[in-house]
Formats: sequence, structure tokens, C-alpha cells
Amino acid sequence: MIVRRSFHRLAMALACALSCTLPCTSATAADASAIRAIVDGAVRPVMAQHGVPGMAVAVTVDGQALFFNYGLASKEPAVPVTEHTLFELGSISKTFTATLATYAQAQGKLSLDDHPGHYIAQLKGSALDRATLLELGTYTAANLPLQVPDAVQDDAQAFAWLGAWQPEAAPGTQRRYSNPSIGLFGRIAAMALGLDFGEALERQLFPALGLAHSHVRVPDSAMANYAWGYDKDGKPVRVRPDVFAPESYGVKSSAADMIRFIQANIDPRRLAAPLRQAVEGTQVGYYQVGPMVQGLGWEQYRAPLGLERLLEGNSPAMVEQANPVAKLTPMPAPAGALFNKTGATRGFGAYAAFIQDRRIGIVMLANKNYPISARVTAAHAILEQLASEPRKKTSAR
Repeated sequence: MIVRRSFHRLAMALACALSCTLPCTSATAADASAIRAIVDGAVRPVMAQHGVPGMAVAVTVDGQALFFNYGLASKEPAVPVTEHTLFELGSISKTFTATLATYAQAQGKLSLDDHPGHYIAQLKGSALDRATLLELGTYTAANLPLQVPDAVQDDAQAFAWLGAWQPEAAPGTQRRYSNPSIGLFGRIAAMALGLDFGEALERQLFPALGLAHSHVRVPDSAMANYAWGYDKDGKPVRVRPDVFAPESYGVKSSAADMIRFIQANIDPRRLAAPLRQAVEGTQVGYYQVGPMVQGLGWEQYRAPLGLERLLEGNSPAMVEQANPVAKLTPMPAPAGALFNKTGATRGFGAYAAFIQDRRIGIVMLANKNYPISARVTAAHAILEQLASEPRKKTSAR
């Protein structure tokens, strides 16, 4: 189990490791070395077992971050991974999509109780229009499939397909994880802000969060930092620009930016409104689905935080099948809850998790789509060992 501790000495070690001007004492140097041993012990075996070329790992404890970089961002030419290497986030992008929607809501531009036909004329009066935006964002709208069909090649075809969709269950009764569901949710959020989705993230949300090196469309000036992903045959690949790809799995970011995003989620109080309201809005739980609670973007696990429950909640059955839900009274997660999200594209695999009230989090970005179970197991081992290290008491924040 991940148990409650305080992290004063660990935070000192992280702060010291990040500073190039302050000398480290022998105690903090020892702590930093111990942290590296913990991360190395979890990450290196996973990379070796699954042939992962490169990985960037970042942890945050008590507001301080430490970075661990492994292997290569590109094999030819050989380019080492750094905390500024851009990785494809895959479905971790959905946490940004959700934050954009709650950001629009906080500005009075949309309501989660709205229906999609209010924004997209082709969907007005359709079966899908019986669902709300909240149900689109929690995958409980209409049993939409995991992927957009291959025959759907543009927005016009997508809206025609969605307008003709006939759900197998009423809205709010089943969760079926779906890129087109949250893709439509993100598209509507951007429309409510008067922008296309990429512009909404790159011109509004990312700057507001202080993320200077996160992109939907990687600019020429950042291409040198963009890692190559590697498929199961070891061939270099990058994500394809499919319909709803930007909204559902299209963000590219670095460990440095992602741990900053995790820190903003751990302590939204330091953010100015309406961004604070937006981040807090993604931390509300709406549906119990097996071992986890579905929010907007983030998936929540209530204490006790055992590995078995995390693996069950991130299992293929949760991704590929429709699962019954129990509707909850919307409220913030209780103390001790863990928030997580996995993500993958053809050549990348990622995982992010944090425990808000313990002020601890992790981001793992890799340029190979290795098994989700391996990511969750490694991250859990790191968090558990960090949390179980005896630390001096620190005042509550």
C-alpha cells in the first residue's frame, strides 16, 4: 500500500538536485542518490524487458521536481533523451482536452449540461444529441467505439457518422472508452472559445499553465526536440493526423512541462481564476466504474491504493469493453485518492499519476508503446517507495 508520510528531506533533495548554484549537503546528496536508485530500480528493468529505446521520468514531491533521463530519443542519429525531449502523450492528451472544456465552462462559454446539437447543427435532434457534454467527456454518452472508423476521413463525414449513430444503451448507464466521444467533447470546447482545438490549447491553455514546450502541431523550431517513436518492429514512427486525433491523443510534450502540469493539479490554489476552477473541475468524480471513478480526463482511485486495483482499472477490459456505471453525486475526490491516466500512440507509451493531498506525482514518457501493466507497476513501485521513506515532519500547506 502507498502510505501517508511527509516529505521534507526529499523536497530538499529535489530542490538541491535542480539547482546548479547551491551546494548540496551530504545528507541531501544521499537522499538524491537514494531517489535515483528507486527510479532506476523500477525503470531500467522495464526498458530492458520491453526494448524501450528512451524514457524521460519526472517526479514531484512537495512542489519540487527531479528528472531522470534514459536512452535515446532517436536511434539514427543517436540523440539522448532529456527532460525537454518532446514525446507523444497519446491519451494523456485527454486531460488537456478536459481542462480546456472546464476552462471554457469557467469563462461562461459552455455548460457541461449542454447537448452537442447546440454547437453542431448536424447533430441536432440525433440520438447522440440526447447525451450531454459531460457524458461525452466521461465516455458515457452513447456507447461510441474506441476509434473513428477508417472510412471517416474528414469532419463532414465524422459529423454525418455521429448523427446517424444508434446507441445500445441510454446516456449515463455505461462507460465505453472512446476517442470520438472525447474528441467531439474537445472540438465543442474549442468551438465555444471561438478557436480550433490546436489554437485553443497552444494560444490559451498551455500559456495559462506555463507550458512553453507543449504542442498539438510541433513547430519547425521545436522539431529537433521531437523524439522518434518506435513500433513493434523497431521502425521509427510518429502519430497520424486522423479525425479527432488532436483532441483525443494529439499532444506532444516534455517531462519538464508535464511535471509542471502535474504540480498545477496537485495544488490548483496557486492558479488564478478561471484556470484554477478549470483544473479543479477535472478532479470531480462522476461515475464509479469497477475499481475506479471516472472524472473528466483523469481517472481516480480511492484509498487504499493497492497495485491490483490500479491494474484492474487500467486493464484491456476497461479500454475495450462497455462497463456499467453507478452515477455519483459530483464532488472532489476524498483524501488519499490517486489520479492517473495512460496514453499511447503507435510509437509512444506514457503514464501520469499523482496523489494530491500527499503532494506527490510522477510522469513517465517513452518512445515505445510498451504494456500499460508495466507502466502502472513501475510507477506504483516508485510512488510506494518514495511514500514509505521516513521523512521529517513538515507543516501542512
